[in-house]
Amino acid sequence: MIDALLRSRLAGIAIAAGSAAVLGAALAFQHIGGLVPCDLCYLQRYPFWVAIPAGLAAAFAPAGKPRAALLGIAAAALTYGAGVAVFHTGVEQGWWEGLASCSSPRGASNSLEELRARLLAAPVVRCDEPQWSLFGVTMAGYNILLSGALATVAGASAWFALRGDSK
Repeated sequence: MIDALLRSRLAGIAIAAGSAAVLGAALAFQHIGGLVPCDLCYLQRYPFWVAIPAGLAAAFAPAGKPRAALLGIAAAALTYGAGVAVFHTGVEQGWWEGLASCSSPRGASNSLEELRARLLAAPVVRCDEPQWSLFGVTMAGYNILLSGALATVAGASAWFALRGDSK
């Protein structure tokens, strides 16, 4: 039963709908909730913009290799998104440094003017300071789970689409 669902056109629709829901939630947090995304937040959105049309195209593509290729594109994009979310979570937790564009300037300055210039050039929104969390899990943490789940469905669906007859 599960393999039939994964092989069906519904898998592409589910991937597109799930991606649209996650992207919609992020945009709602930004435009309705007033949260300002950092650079890594924006990077985590791009894979959903790829997965939505790939999922929809897979739903209407012929069975077999064409559908598998589109689902594979969605799986690759969503896996990338999960990887960026893991990186972002690590930055938030202080496990490693973030992008230069994403955090306050570090290191010693040679002069007061250099320090002033570095501080003025620092971004307003920092990647290492979460703006929101639920049960101790930040948006990047939830993105790991959601992108990972969607990538798994897309990858499994691509594999099943190559294996046999799909409808």
